[in-house]
Amino acid sequence: MLELVTALLEELFSKARVVGLVALFAAAPGAYLWGHHKGDRAGYDRHVAEMAAADRKAEMERKGDDAKLRTMSDYDLCVAGLRGNGMPVDACEQLRGLPEEQP
Repeated sequence: MLELVTALLEELFSKARVVGLVALFAAAPGAYLWGHHKGDRAGYDRHVAEMAAADRKAEMERKGDDAKLRTMSDYDLCVAGLRGNGMPVDACEQLRGLPEEQP
């Protein structure tokens, strides 16, 4: 019986098997870290692309707003600004009679 157990243990812990297990345990963290890095990189790239698209959209909206503001009179700009802040527009009345300046 002792010989059988000894033979079984020798087979289980043979030199080649031990080397294989050590190599497996040594390679597993490296494989995990490499895969984790690839996943993080893909997520970062996707985030940067989303930010670039949002910046482009915001820039296009600003250009549209700028074009709209350029065509407004001083009075209309004053009214839009004060109403946007919830303030009364009485202060803008003094601008109603002024001629518009052309660039």
